[in-house]
Amino acid sequence: MKYFDTHAHIGLIHEDPIEQLIIVKEAKHAGVEHIVSISNNIMDFFDVYQNLLTAENVFFAAGLSPSEVANPPSDWEMKLEKAVSLDRVIAIGETGLDYYRKFGSKNNQVELFIRHLELADKYNLPVIIHNREAGADVLDILRNNMPRKGGVLHCYSEDYDYARKALDLNLYISFAGNLTYRNAKNLHETARNIPIDRILVESESPFMVPAHYRGKRNRPAYIWETIQYLAEIRGENEEDVSEIVFQNSLNFFNLNK
Repeated sequence: MKYFDTHAHIGLIHEDPIEQLIIVKEAKHAGVEHIVSISNNIMDFFDVYQNLLTAENVFFAAGLSPSEVANPPSDWEMKLEKAVSLDRVIAIGETGLDYYRKFGSKNNQVELFIRHLELADKYNLPVIIHNREAGADVLDILRNNMPRKGGVLHCYSEDYDYARKALDLNLYISFAGNLTYRNAKNLHETARNIPIDRILVESESPFMVPAHYRGKRNRPAYIWETIQYLAEIRGENEEDVSEIVFQNSLNFFNLNK
């Protein structure tokens, strides 16, 4: 089987450039054909981009996460526009809202999120969306600012009713390792019932490690368990699910040309 890890913070798994390449190689041996490298701030993006430039199966997203809202670089927009001009940069993000950790004011978070959506539309790229305890505001903003190439709710954490509202906006929904947790009933219901052609899978490494690896730092190579569990709760063939989700990833990131 082959896998597409649509969201991995490779720079947070390990800072050393050689170790980052080892992580990518390890994932490839585990069947992970492609990885999207995510950076939370724009300076880290350029460091990781240079480190992984020779890893041709790695793609990149560029943006500022809500954690950066209190002190974004004054030239962040210029740097982001430079980033999206680079080879293998295929999305804007992650961006969004996080009301759990109180990163700056809500108004500043909203402003930063909307600006990312505008830039995604300007450059005809999909957007990778962070949502933590801000679900209503995220959907309200997307209703009025959805970029042409759409978006994905990464590391999905809401319930099935919320997912149906997101699907009405033509969003994708991405599941991480927390799908495999036995007490994640809302995620199980959502993954069981939404159309499979709107599902992506991510490692969200080094976070959200699948149940089999609890106690370890997550890595892209562990994503197989999330796919296996997704197939199990849907009552579908694992190889078929893996292939469909892989194709969904190509479609979302416009890599199927």
